[in-house]
Amino acid sequence: MAASEKKFAYTTLITRASYLAGVIILGYTLKKQGSKYPLIVFYTPSLKESAVKALELEAPKINLILKPCELLLPRSDLKITLIAERFGDTWTKLRVFEVIDYDAVCYLDADMAIFKNMDSVFDKAADLPSDWIAANHACVCNTDKDAWAPEEWNIENCAYTPLSHPDALAHPTKVTPESRPTYHLLNSGMFLYHPSQQLWDSMLDFFNTTDKLSTYKFPDQDFLADFFHNRWASLGWQYNALKTMRYIHPNMWRDNEVVCLHYIVDKPWVARVSADGTAGFKGKDGITHGWWWDEYAEWVKQRESEGADENVKLMKQHAAKEDGSEEDDPDMKAIGSKVQAFAANKVGDENAPPAASTDGATGGDSSPFRKVLGERGHGPVVHPNGSSKMAQ
Repeated sequence: MAASEKKFAYTTLITRASYLAGVIILGYTLKKQGSKYPLIVFYTPSLKESAVKALELEAPKINLILKPCELLLPRSDLKITLIAERFGDTWTKLRVFEVIDYDAVCYLDADMAIFKNMDSVFDKAADLPSDWIAANHACVCNTDKDAWAPEEWNIENCAYTPLSHPDALAHPTKVTPESRPTYHLLNSGMFLYHPSQQLWDSMLDFFNTTDKLSTYKFPDQDFLADFFHNRWASLGWQYNALKTMRYIHPNMWRDNEVVCLHYIVDKPWVARVSADGTAGFKGKDGITHGWWWDEYAEWVKQRESEGADENVKLMKQHAAKEDGSEEDDPDMKAIGSKVQAFAANKVGDENAPPAASTDGATGGDSSPFRKVLGERGHGPVVHPNGSSKMAQ
Protein backbone atom coordinates (compact mmCIF):
# COMPACT_ATOMS: atom_id res chain seq x y z
CA MET A 1 0.00 0.00 0.00
CA ALA A 2 1.40 3.39 -0.98
CA ALA A 3 2.11 5.88 1.78
CA SER A 4 -0.55 8.19 0.32
CA GLU A 5 -3.15 5.47 0.98
CA LYS A 6 -2.15 4.97 4.58
CA LYS A 7 -4.24 6.35 7.44
CA PHE A 8 -2.17 8.62 9.66
CA ALA A 9 -2.90 10.97 12.57
CA TYR A 10 -1.27 13.06 15.25
CA THR A 11 -2.28 12.84 18.91
CA THR A 12 -1.82 14.95 22.01
CA LEU A 13 -3.11 15.06 25.59
CA ILE A 14 -4.48 17.82 27.80
CA THR A 15 -5.48 17.34 31.44
CA ARG A 16 -5.30 20.93 32.68
CA ALA A 17 -6.63 24.23 31.34
CA SER A 18 -3.19 25.76 31.81
CA TYR A 19 -2.14 23.91 28.62
CA LEU A 20 -5.06 25.11 26.47
CA ALA A 21 -3.01 27.76 24.66
CA GLY A 22 -0.36 25.17 23.91
CA VAL A 23 -2.80 22.70 22.37
CA ILE A 24 -4.53 25.31 20.22
CA ILE A 25 -1.29 26.76 18.86
CA LEU A 26 -0.01 23.23 18.24
CA GLY A 27 -3.08 22.43 16.16
CA TYR A 28 -3.02 25.82 14.46
CA THR A 29 0.63 25.54 13.41
CA LEU A 30 0.18 21.94 12.24
CA LYS A 31 -2.53 23.08 9.86
CA LYS A 32 -0.72 26.27 8.91
CA GLN A 33 2.30 24.24 7.81
CA GLY A 34 0.11 22.13 5.55
CA SER A 35 -0.42 18.90 7.46
CA LYS A 36 -2.92 16.56 5.81
CA TYR A 37 -3.72 14.69 9.00
CA PRO A 38 -5.92 15.39 12.04
CA LEU A 39 -4.77 16.04 15.57
CA ILE A 40 -6.57 13.74 18.02
CA VAL A 41 -6.83 15.58 21.34
CA PHE A 42 -7.26 13.32 24.35
CA TYR A 43 -8.73 15.19 27.31
CA THR A 44 -9.65 14.08 30.81
CA PRO A 45 -12.58 14.91 33.12
CA SER A 46 -10.19 17.18 35.02
CA LEU A 47 -10.21 19.66 32.12
CA LYS A 48 -12.32 22.72 32.87
CA GLU A 49 -15.50 23.22 30.87
CA SER A 50 -14.24 26.52 29.46
CA ALA A 51 -11.20 24.76 28.01
CA VAL A 52 -13.32 21.99 26.52
CA LYS A 53 -15.56 24.65 24.97
CA ALA A 54 -12.53 26.38 23.44
CA LEU A 55 -11.37 23.09 21.90
CA GLU A 56 -14.84 22.42 20.52
CA LEU A 57 -14.90 25.84 18.87
CA GLU A 58 -11.44 25.33 17.36
CA ALA A 59 -11.93 21.72 16.25
CA PRO A 60 -13.43 22.39 12.81
CA LYS A 61 -11.01 25.23 12.13
CA ILE A 62 -7.75 23.36 12.79
CA ASN A 63 -8.76 19.74 12.18
CA LEU A 64 -9.01 18.50 15.75
CA ILE A 65 -10.68 15.24 16.78
CA LEU A 66 -11.65 15.49 20.45
CA LYS A 67 -11.50 12.28 22.47
CA PRO A 68 -12.48 12.25 26.14
CA CYS A 69 -10.62 9.72 28.27
CA GLU A 70 -10.12 8.74 31.88
CA LEU A 71 -6.93 9.49 33.76
CA LEU A 72 -4.32 6.78 34.08
CA LEU A 73 -2.45 6.49 37.37
CA PRO A 74 -0.41 3.69 38.95
CA ARG A 75 -1.70 1.24 41.52
CA SER A 76 -2.30 2.81 44.91
CA ASP A 77 0.15 0.46 46.63
CA LEU A 78 3.13 1.85 44.70
CA LYS A 79 5.22 4.64 46.21
CA ILE A 80 5.85 7.05 43.36
CA THR A 81 8.91 9.31 43.08
CA LEU A 82 8.62 12.20 40.61
CA ILE A 83 10.71 15.26 39.87
CA ALA A 84 7.66 17.52 40.25
CA GLU A 85 4.00 17.15 41.14
CA ARG A 86 2.98 18.48 37.72
CA PHE A 87 4.21 15.23 36.16
CA GLY A 88 1.67 13.23 38.17
CA ASP A 89 -0.96 13.09 35.44
CA THR A 90 1.36 12.48 32.48
CA TRP A 91 0.93 8.72 32.85
CA THR A 92 -2.31 9.32 30.93
CA LYS A 93 -0.22 10.03 27.83
CA LEU A 94 0.01 6.25 27.40
CA ARG A 95 -3.68 6.21 26.51
CA VAL A 96 -2.84 7.43 23.02
CA PHE A 97 -1.84 3.85 22.24
CA GLU A 98 -5.57 3.00 22.50
CA VAL A 99 -6.17 4.55 19.07
CA ILE A 100 -5.79 1.43 16.95
CA ASP A 101 -7.59 2.32 13.71
CA TYR A 102 -4.62 4.09 12.10
CA ASP A 103 -1.59 2.73 10.26
CA ALA A 104 0.75 5.06 12.12
CA VAL A 105 0.29 7.77 14.73
CA CYS A 106 2.63 10.54 15.85
CA TYR A 107 2.24 11.78 19.40
CA LEU A 108 3.09 15.44 20.11
CA ASP A 109 3.24 17.09 23.53
CA ALA A 110 0.89 19.99 24.19
CA ASP A 111 3.86 22.35 24.65
CA MET A 112 5.02 22.14 21.04
CA ALA A 113 4.65 24.29 17.93
CA ILE A 114 5.24 23.37 14.28
CA PHE A 115 7.44 25.51 12.02
CA LYS A 116 7.75 23.23 8.97
CA ASN A 117 5.47 20.58 7.51
CA MET A 118 5.63 17.69 9.96
CA ASP A 119 4.07 15.01 7.75
CA SER A 120 7.47 13.79 6.59
CA VAL A 121 7.79 12.01 9.93
CA PHE A 122 5.34 9.39 8.64
CA ASP A 123 7.85 8.43 5.97
CA LYS A 124 9.79 6.84 8.84
CA ALA A 125 6.87 4.51 9.59
CA ALA A 126 7.50 2.28 6.59
CA ASP A 127 10.71 0.86 8.08
CA LEU A 128 9.52 0.84 11.68
CA PRO A 129 8.67 -2.63 13.08
CA SER A 130 5.12 -2.97 14.36
CA ASP A 131 6.13 -3.23 18.02
CA TRP A 132 8.72 -0.42 17.98
CA ILE A 133 8.50 3.35 18.31
CA ALA A 134 10.60 6.08 16.73
CA ALA A 135 11.59 8.95 18.98
CA ASN A 136 14.34 11.38 19.93
CA HIS A 137 17.02 10.94 22.53
CA ALA A 138 16.70 12.62 25.88
CA CYS A 139 19.24 15.40 26.35
CA VAL A 140 21.18 14.39 29.48
CA CYS A 141 23.69 17.25 29.57
CA ASN A 142 22.32 18.43 32.94
CA THR A 143 24.13 21.75 32.67
CA ASP A 144 22.15 22.99 35.69
CA LYS A 145 23.60 20.19 37.84
CA ASP A 146 20.19 19.17 39.15
CA ALA A 147 20.57 17.09 42.28
CA TRP A 148 18.02 14.49 41.18
CA ALA A 149 19.98 13.61 38.03
CA PRO A 150 22.29 10.57 38.13
CA GLU A 151 26.04 11.09 37.90
CA GLU A 152 26.21 9.80 34.32
CA TRP A 153 23.96 12.64 33.13
CA ASN A 154 26.57 14.98 31.65
CA ILE A 155 27.59 16.53 28.34
CA GLU A 156 29.99 13.72 27.50
CA ASN A 157 27.24 11.10 27.80
CA CYS A 158 24.59 12.99 25.82
CA ALA A 159 23.61 11.41 22.50
CA TYR A 160 23.51 14.86 20.88
CA THR A 161 27.03 15.91 21.81
CA PRO A 162 28.81 13.99 18.98
CA LEU A 163 26.47 15.45 16.35
CA SER A 164 26.91 18.50 14.14
CA HIS A 165 25.07 20.17 11.29
CA PRO A 166 24.05 18.99 8.72
CA ASP A 167 24.65 15.28 9.45
CA ALA A 168 22.57 15.46 12.62
CA LEU A 169 19.39 15.94 10.60
CA ALA A 170 19.52 12.59 8.81
CA HIS A 171 21.98 10.64 10.91
CA PRO A 172 21.06 10.83 14.60
CA THR A 173 22.95 8.76 17.12
CA LYS A 174 21.78 5.17 16.75
CA VAL A 175 20.49 3.09 19.62
CA THR A 176 21.94 -0.42 19.79
CA PRO A 177 22.04 -3.03 22.54
CA GLU A 178 25.69 -2.05 23.03
CA SER A 179 24.99 1.69 23.34
CA ARG A 180 25.92 3.41 26.60
CA PRO A 181 22.98 3.55 29.06
CA THR A 182 22.25 7.24 28.49
CA TYR A 183 21.77 6.63 24.76
CA HIS A 184 18.84 4.36 25.60
CA LEU A 185 16.92 7.25 27.18
CA LEU A 186 14.30 8.88 24.98
CA ASN A 187 12.34 12.12 25.14
CA SER A 188 8.64 11.32 25.08
CA GLY A 189 7.54 14.69 23.73
CA MET A 190 7.23 13.17 20.26
CA PHE A 191 7.09 9.55 19.19
CA LEU A 192 5.89 7.62 16.16
CA TYR A 193 4.21 4.24 16.47
CA HIS A 194 2.03 1.63 14.79
CA PRO A 195 -1.01 1.28 17.06
CA SER A 196 -2.52 -2.16 17.55
CA GLN A 197 -4.62 -3.98 20.10
CA GLN A 198 -1.77 -6.39 20.74
CA LEU A 199 0.67 -3.58 21.50
CA TRP A 200 -1.80 -1.80 23.78
CA ASP A 201 -2.65 -4.99 25.68
CA SER A 202 1.03 -5.73 26.22
CA MET A 203 1.70 -2.20 27.41
CA LEU A 204 -1.33 -2.22 29.69
CA ASP A 205 -0.32 -5.50 31.28
CA PHE A 206 3.18 -4.16 31.98
CA PHE A 207 1.76 -0.94 33.45
CA ASN A 208 -0.64 -2.75 35.78
CA THR A 209 1.77 -5.41 37.00
CA THR A 210 5.31 -4.04 37.15
CA ASP A 211 6.73 -2.45 40.28
CA LYS A 212 9.20 -0.43 38.22
CA LEU A 213 6.79 2.49 38.09
CA SER A 214 7.89 3.42 41.60
CA THR A 215 11.41 4.12 40.28
CA TYR A 216 10.40 6.44 37.43
CA LYS A 217 11.03 10.17 37.91
CA PHE A 218 9.60 11.18 34.50
CA PRO A 219 6.48 8.96 34.39
CA ASP A 220 5.57 8.25 30.77
CA GLN A 221 9.07 8.95 29.48
CA ASP A 222 10.80 6.44 31.72
CA PHE A 223 8.01 3.94 31.10
CA LEU A 224 8.41 4.14 27.33
CA ALA A 225 12.20 3.87 27.48
CA ASP A 226 11.81 0.77 29.64
CA PHE A 227 8.95 -0.86 27.76
CA PHE A 228 10.56 -0.25 24.35
CA HIS A 229 14.12 -1.01 25.46
CA ASN A 230 16.09 -2.00 22.34
CA ARG A 231 12.89 -1.43 20.35
CA TRP A 232 13.06 2.24 19.44
CA ALA A 233 14.66 4.02 16.52
CA SER A 234 16.19 7.50 16.80
CA LEU A 235 14.96 10.43 14.72
CA GLY A 236 16.62 13.69 13.70
CA TRP A 237 16.59 16.37 16.40
CA GLN A 238 14.46 18.65 14.20
CA TYR A 239 11.32 16.61 14.93
CA ASN A 240 11.58 17.28 18.66
CA ALA A 241 13.78 20.36 18.94
CA LEU A 242 14.10 21.03 22.66
CA LYS A 243 14.33 24.79 23.07
CA THR A 244 17.38 24.43 25.33
CA MET A 245 19.31 22.69 22.53
CA ARG A 246 19.68 26.08 20.89
CA TYR A 247 22.38 27.04 23.38
CA ILE A 248 23.41 23.63 24.74
CA HIS A 249 24.08 22.05 21.32
CA PRO A 250 24.89 24.96 18.96
CA ASN A 251 27.01 22.74 16.70
CA MET A 252 23.89 20.82 15.79
CA TRP A 253 21.09 23.40 16.03
CA ARG A 254 20.00 25.60 13.13
CA ASP A 255 16.94 27.84 13.50
CA ASN A 256 15.80 27.24 9.93
CA GLU A 257 15.84 23.45 10.34
CA VAL A 258 13.37 23.28 13.23
CA VAL A 259 10.28 21.28 12.31
CA CYS A 260 8.72 20.81 15.73
CA LEU A 261 9.82 23.01 18.63
CA HIS A 262 9.41 21.58 22.12
CA TYR A 263 8.98 24.20 24.86
CA ILE A 264 10.34 22.16 27.76
CA VAL A 265 10.56 23.56 31.30
CA ASP A 266 8.62 26.87 31.41
CA LYS A 267 5.94 27.47 28.78
CA PRO A 268 5.94 30.56 26.55
CA TRP A 269 2.25 31.38 26.91
CA VAL A 270 2.62 31.99 30.67
CA ALA A 271 4.75 35.13 30.24
CA ARG A 272 5.45 37.62 27.47
CA VAL A 273 8.98 38.12 26.20
CA SER A 274 10.59 40.93 28.18
CA ALA A 275 11.38 44.27 26.59
CA ASP A 276 15.07 43.37 26.65
CA GLY A 277 14.36 40.22 24.66
CA THR A 278 14.80 37.75 27.49
CA ALA A 279 12.44 34.91 28.32
CA GLY A 280 12.51 31.55 30.01
CA PHE A 281 13.64 30.48 33.45
CA LYS A 282 17.27 31.20 32.54
CA GLY A 283 16.53 34.22 30.35
CA LYS A 284 17.95 32.52 27.24
CA ASP A 285 14.72 31.68 25.42
CA GLY A 286 13.68 35.06 24.06
CA ILE A 287 14.01 34.00 20.41
CA THR A 288 12.13 30.72 20.63
CA HIS A 289 9.44 32.11 22.96
CA GLY A 290 9.10 34.99 20.54
CA TRP A 291 8.32 32.54 17.77
CA TRP A 292 5.42 31.17 19.82
CA TRP A 293 4.02 34.63 20.51
CA ASP A 294 4.23 35.48 16.79
CA GLU A 295 2.04 32.45 16.05
CA TYR A 296 -0.35 33.44 18.83
CA ALA A 297 -0.69 36.98 17.47
CA GLU A 298 -1.37 35.60 14.00
CA TRP A 299 -4.00 33.24 15.40
CA VAL A 300 -5.73 36.07 17.28
CA LYS A 301 -5.73 38.29 14.18
CA GLN A 302 -7.19 35.51 12.04
CA ARG A 303 -9.94 34.64 14.52
CA GLU A 304 -10.87 38.29 15.02
CA SER A 305 -11.15 38.72 11.25
CA GLU A 306 -13.54 35.74 11.22
CA GLY A 307 -15.64 37.17 14.02
CA ALA A 308 -14.71 34.24 16.29
CA ASP A 309 -14.76 36.45 19.38
CA GLU A 310 -15.59 33.63 21.78
CA ASN A 311 -12.55 31.65 20.64
CA VAL A 312 -10.30 34.61 21.33
CA LYS A 313 -11.91 35.39 24.69
CA LEU A 314 -11.45 31.83 25.95
CA MET A 315 -7.90 31.65 24.68
CA LYS A 316 -6.88 34.91 26.33
CA GLN A 317 -8.03 33.56 29.69
CA HIS A 318 -5.17 31.07 29.52
CA ALA A 319 -2.30 33.18 28.19
CA ALA A 320 -0.24 36.03 29.62
CA LYS A 321 -1.82 39.44 29.49
CA GLU A 322 -0.63 42.06 27.03
CA ASP A 323 0.75 44.17 29.88
CA GLY A 324 3.25 41.39 30.56
CA SER A 325 1.79 40.17 33.84
CA GLU A 326 1.37 36.46 34.49
CA GLU A 327 -1.91 34.81 35.38
CA ASP A 328 -2.49 34.46 39.13
CA ASP A 329 -3.27 30.78 38.79
CA PRO A 330 -1.35 28.02 40.64
CA ASP A 331 -1.34 25.74 37.59
CA MET A 332 -0.04 28.52 35.35
CA LYS A 333 2.63 29.48 37.87
CA ALA A 334 3.71 25.85 38.04
CA ILE A 335 4.69 26.00 34.35
CA GLY A 336 5.92 29.61 34.32
CA SER A 337 9.26 31.36 34.77
CA LYS A 338 9.67 30.08 38.33
CA VAL A 339 9.06 26.49 37.27
CA GLN A 340 12.31 25.30 38.81
CA ALA A 341 11.07 26.35 42.23
CA PHE A 342 8.11 24.04 41.76
CA ALA A 343 10.44 21.07 41.48
CA ALA A 344 10.36 21.14 45.28
CA ASN A 345 6.65 20.40 45.02
CA LYS A 346 7.38 16.78 44.27
CA VAL A 347 6.57 13.39 45.62
CA GLY A 348 9.15 10.87 46.62
CA ASP A 349 11.13 12.33 49.50
CA GLU A 350 8.22 11.55 51.75
CA ASN A 351 7.09 8.64 49.57
CA ALA A 352 3.72 10.29 49.36
CA PRO A 353 1.21 10.12 46.50
CA PRO A 354 0.67 13.16 44.26
CA ALA A 355 -1.11 16.01 45.95
CA ALA A 356 -4.37 17.25 44.52
CA SER A 357 -3.93 19.88 41.84
CA THR A 358 -6.12 22.91 41.45
CA ASP A 359 -8.16 21.35 38.65
CA GLY A 360 -8.26 17.83 40.03
CA ALA A 361 -5.72 16.35 37.67
CA THR A 362 -4.20 14.13 40.34
CA GLY A 363 -5.18 13.05 43.78
CA GLY A 364 -4.12 11.19 46.88
CA ASP A 365 -5.11 7.68 47.87
CA SER A 366 -8.65 8.76 48.71
CA SER A 367 -9.06 10.66 45.46
CA PRO A 368 -11.41 9.39 42.73
CA PHE A 369 -8.42 9.73 40.40
CA ARG A 370 -6.34 7.13 42.24
CA LYS A 371 -7.26 4.51 39.63
CA VAL A 372 -5.65 2.35 36.98
CA LEU A 373 -6.88 1.12 33.67
CA GLY A 374 -9.26 -1.79 33.44
CA GLU A 375 -9.31 -4.59 30.90
CA ARG A 376 -7.86 -3.26 27.64
CA GLY A 377 -7.99 0.25 29.08
CA HIS A 378 -11.69 0.82 28.61
CA GLY A 379 -12.33 2.87 31.70
CA PRO A 380 -10.79 3.03 35.17
CA VAL A 381 -10.96 0.24 37.71
CA VAL A 382 -10.04 0.65 41.35
CA HIS A 383 -7.69 -2.09 42.56
CA PRO A 384 -8.73 -2.82 46.17
CA ASN A 385 -6.01 -3.47 48.73
CA GLY A 386 -3.31 -2.53 46.24
CA SER A 387 -3.97 -5.55 44.05
CA SER A 388 -1.83 -5.65 40.92
CA LYS A 389 -4.05 -8.10 39.07
CA MET A 390 -5.76 -7.19 35.85
CA ALA A 391 -9.49 -6.51 36.06
CA GLN A 392 -11.57 -9.50 35.07
